[in-house]
Amino acid sequence: MDDLEKVAQIREQARSGKFRLSVHAHQEMVEDGFILEDLILALSDGYILEDYPDHRRGACCLLSGLARMNRPMHIVCTTALPVLVIITLYEPVPPKWITPEQRSPGS
Repeated sequence: MDDLEKVAQIREQARSGKFRLSVHAHQEMVEDGFILEDLILALSDGYILEDYPDHRRGACCLLSGLARMNRPMHIVCTTALPVLVIITLYEPVPPKWITPEQRSPGS
C-alpha cells in the first residue's frame, strides 16, 4: 500500500469512528491540552511524515496534521489493522522539532 492509500484508509477509519487510543496516547493528549476533536481534525487532513512499515510492533506511521486553531499535531498510528490504533500524539515543539516537519539534529 502506498502513502496515498494509507492516508485514505486512516481518514476513513477516523471518519467512521474505527479507531482507539492507547493509554499513552490519551495521556499525551491530555498533557498537551488536545481534545478528541483535535485528533479527528488532524487525522482528516494529515499526511505521512515518516513511514515505519517494518516496525517491530507492526506497520505504523508518523502523521502530521492540524488541530483546532491551526495547532500542529503529530500522530503515530497503525497502518495495517482494521481498527486504527493511535499509539501516541503530541505537539511537535523544540527541542525535538525545529518545525512540525523538521526534526532537530540528533533527534
